[in-house]
Amino acid sequence: METKRLLSLDSLRGFTIAAMILVNNPGTWGHVYAPLLHAEWNGLTPTDLIFPFFLFIVGVSIALAYTKRIEQGIKPNKLYGKIISRSIKIFVVGLLLNYIHHFSFAELRIAGVLQRIAVVFLVCSLLFVHTKWKTQAIIGAFLLLGYWLTMMFIPTPGHGSPMLEPGINLAAWIDSYLLPGKMWNTTWDPEGLYSTLPAIATGIFGMLTGKLIVGNLSQERKIIWLFSIGTIACIVGYLWSLHFPINKNLWTSSFVLVTGGMALVLLALLMFFVDGLNYKKVAHVGIVFGANAITVYVLADLLTFLFYRTKFWGQSLNNHFLNGATTLGASMELASLLYALVFIAINFIPAWVLFRKKIFIKL
Repeated sequence: METKRLLSLDSLRGFTIAAMILVNNPGTWGHVYAPLLHAEWNGLTPTDLIFPFFLFIVGVSIALAYTKRIEQGIKPNKLYGKIISRSIKIFVVGLLLNYIHHFSFAELRIAGVLQRIAVVFLVCSLLFVHTKWKTQAIIGAFLLLGYWLTMMFIPTPGHGSPMLEPGINLAAWIDSYLLPGKMWNTTWDPEGLYSTLPAIATGIFGMLTGKLIVGNLSQERKIIWLFSIGTIACIVGYLWSLHFPINKNLWTSSFVLVTGGMALVLLALLMFFVDGLNYKKVAHVGIVFGANAITVYVLADLLTFLFYRTKFWGQSLNNHFLNGATTLGASMELASLLYALVFIAINFIPAWVLFRKKIFIKL
């Protein structure tokens, strides 16, 4: 079955990467609007949606890409090489980005955003080519329920009762023994090993969404189903959060359902406007970024050395911008946000050039 390219998914991927660049590159971390920061611990801000949205998109993309290959009669073992190779490349790039910020193996953080993406892509891809959607749904549910049961009912070693505090919880305890390298916050890491299990469930959520999208339903019914399932997931996730709080750092089961549900609803809306009503101009920026999403993410990380760490006429470029903006009357928070938006625009230029030349860099 030939599947028409889903521009809504491309735009969602691109807008997600743009949002990731926005929140990762303020003019100064000392002055940032609250919605552009992660929740300190429990809770949810718009910034907390970005990473789960991307993992959800990874899952949808797996379903769209490998459904075609399986229907063409390609055996799973013929796909192993590409799956493993891509996972390794994404993981290694993540390690390199961590390394160049310190140039010290003693300071090397093995965990990270790209590393988690690599693991989720690897596990979900292998699941997809070997199992049916019902099995995937059961595994996803098992991961969420198992994570909840272990985190909420197994006493944290050394404390005598289950704990969910920073650095004092079962996930942090497991990571302290199994996670190599330096942790992000000394005693815990938001991309640790144990919390990657429910992150895999986020990828599975995306795969199940992709399965529905490539199905034989009409476009209208697909959108209705996506919107409805997303809404139900948000409600169930919220109710679950009354017992197991929404927490990005722990990637709690309630967090998976709420963020996955929101991603579903947003994708349904984009399918309606971009694929259905053909409002491509509105989504063009997202489509351009989405065409080379990880490449743009890596480029933005590398450009921070030029804009944050390299001094021109006595200070860094971000400080020059902040001084100029505040001199013109902008508050520090507004100046910090404007800088981040300019930084996105700068990253858009190479993304646009690659898009116009039809160059799509795949790791």
